[in-house]
Amino acid sequence: MGTKNLLMKITPNSFNNHLLCALTEPELNQLIPHLESIALPRAEVLFDVNDKLQHLYFPTTAIVSLLNCLEDGSTVEVAMVGNEGLLGVTALMGRIESSTQAIVNQGGHAYRVSMASLHTLLARSGGRRSGTLQKMILRYIQTLFIQMSQSAACNRRHTIEQQLSSWLLSGFDRAGTNTLSITQESISFCLGVRRESVTEAAYKLQESGVIKYRRGQIELTNRAGMEIKACECYKIIKRESDNLVTEQKAA
Repeated sequence: MGTKNLLMKITPNSFNNHLLCALTEPELNQLIPHLESIALPRAEVLFDVNDKLQHLYFPTTAIVSLLNCLEDGSTVEVAMVGNEGLLGVTALMGRIESSTQAIVNQGGHAYRVSMASLHTLLARSGGRRSGTLQKMILRYIQTLFIQMSQSAACNRRHTIEQQLSSWLLSGFDRAGTNTLSITQESISFCLGVRRESVTEAAYKLQESGVIKYRRGQIELTNRAGMEIKACECYKIIKRESDNLVTEQKAA
């Protein structure tokens, strides 16, 4: 399913994706002519299961969920991607078709580059010691794998309230704000649970004073309290993501 996004003009110093910011100036200058800045509205499907991956996406302000879709129509999120990462990496590992669905859960913007252009650029820089883009992509794949592995354990072993707390904190971190615009139905879609379960868990969190919930909007009011309610998975994934960002800044 192709994305129907509004192309935006790229301006100097407008990059808000950690991978792009970590590139050397020569690599960034080579990549810029191939980048498109696009608007990603909430609920937009970037690609579906078995779609041929045409582009690689570098989110800047948008947040995207990678979902596993089952035959009965149910889904569960296996990873959340924001401005720390990128989407479509499986195409760089030899799998052209997507094994997951990518859906925008927080509208915003991203940069995209065609797979053909990226393969050309990676081949050109592959023999150089300064091939930062290739190194960063490989490092990010490791981070994504850790997130997916932890998500599998979380879905099996932790309560809905713990999962919701961890999921919301991950969203707040990537959004860089204490407010998320999202419905309980969308959250249940990502967590792979009934909407009623999300409603009950959200009510408990609101009663404990860690969030305020209004229709379609969730505000974080007590981060310390929310972190206590979240499961260990949040800290593990956040630590890995923070390490990735630190490495990117030091590159």
